[in-house]
Amino acid sequence: MKSGKRYVKNLESLERQKAYDVNEGIEAVLNTANAKFDETIEAHIRLGVDGRNADQQVRGVVVLPNGTGKNVKVLVIAKGDKADEATKNGADYVGAEEIVAKIANDNWLDFDVCITTPDMMGVIGRIARVLGPKGLMPNPKSGTVTNDIKKAISDVKAGKVEYRLDKTNNIHVIIGKASFGKEKLTENLNTIMEAIIKAKPAAAKGQYIKNVTIASTMGPGVKIAYNV
Repeated sequence: MKSGKRYVKNLESLERQKAYDVNEGIEAVLNTANAKFDETIEAHIRLGVDGRNADQQVRGVVVLPNGTGKNVKVLVIAKGDKADEATKNGADYVGAEEIVAKIANDNWLDFDVCITTPDMMGVIGRIARVLGPKGLMPNPKSGTVTNDIKKAISDVKAGKVEYRLDKTNNIHVIIGKASFGKEKLTENLNTIMEAIIKAKPAAAKGQYIKNVTIASTMGPGVKIAYNV
């Protein structure tokens, strides 16, 4: 696939073999984030683990100090008082069996995060094969299976992100928008990296952080130096 002129020009502005320090790298990415919209900035982290082994899984959640800049749509699957709590505290969608049926039958997935109460997990199990591949399955480890619906919604809306390995031992996570500027993006990236480093499995051997690349929606990747 042929790259556009703007992408090629942005690529030429980078030192392709250089691993930038965090501040320089963020600045380089912002210099290439020159599309006509507020580009999202993502980090792609390759780890020296083997996610096929249960004792080398890396997964967790962290609240970014400056949020993600994204308007997160929250679905809460709950009943009774917990459903009322969800509505009062800003959930975009609230339902129980009827919304599970909508997801199952209509493949409705117009939300970014799904939160549920423990008593509804049996019902949620019916759509696990739909939610799982999309990264939308509620999980106690990510704080999305809880009775504290108010806090769960607040954390998500404030910028809580989940990080986890994909099948190629990479983690992909949003660190903000280009409009955040260098200081806020640097703070968000450092927060993510600190959490991932802290989550290093005891079974991991050798170099843990293999490669860190950050990029804007339309821009080329920039390598960041993290020696862990």
